[in-house]
Parts: sequence; C-alpha cells; structure tokens
Amino acid sequence: VQLQASGGGLVKAGDSLRLSCAASGRSLRNYVVGWFRQAPGKEREFVGALSRGGGGTDSADSVRGRFSISRDYPKNTVYLQMNNLKPADTAVYYCAATATVWSGRYSPDSYNYWGQGTLVTVSS
Repeated sequence: VQLQASGGGLVKAGDSLRLSCAASGRSLRNYVVGWFRQAPGKEREFVGALSRGGGGTDSADSVRGRFSISRDYPKNTVYLQMNNLKPADTAVYYCAATATVWSGRYSPDSYNYWGQGTLVTVSS
C-alpha cells in the first residue's frame, strides 16, 4: 500500500488543521493506521492510531482531547483532525500502516508502510 500525507501548514496557536492520509494499492480497512510526528532533534513519536476496520482509535496523552482520527474508506483515506494546536505540536507528521496486531500500534517499528510526511508549524 502506498500512502500520501497532506494538509500540513503554518497556523497560529489555537487553530485547527486536518491532515489526510490517502492510500493507493490496497484498502486501508485492512490495516492499523497510525499517525506519528517528529520534531527537529527528537525521535519520532506516536500521535494516534485507527484499528483495522476502523472500530477503535487511540491517541497519545499529549494530544488526547485535541486530536482525533477518522476514516473514509470509500475514499481510502484516514484523517487526523487537530484542534487547539500548540507550538509544541510543531513537527513533521507521518501516517503509517501495518497489518500487525493492534497492540503494536505505539512503535514506529511495527509499521511497514509510511507516507512522506507533512510539516505542521504552530506559531505562538
């Protein structure tokens, strides 16, 4: 499956953005889809994930209540809605997909397929 993330940009603190992860090749319904981010000089960190079939989601403590994940399987796209953005959310955001079990969702090493990343910059 090929993934393409989009929707990043420069916003102010408190603004919202919606990132998209569009897939081709195979249906995202068959994969756990994760969102990760990487700030300059930091390791890639888990942001959230959508379970295979779309029945469940999870998110990191740092974004819970502000970020949410949704999907549109007919469009083969998963979204990351980001509200009340903070400067600390500034990073390159990646979507990824894996056919492994849900319990592996937190680790980037669990994911086989990655999008190219989209930059989110939040100014104060």
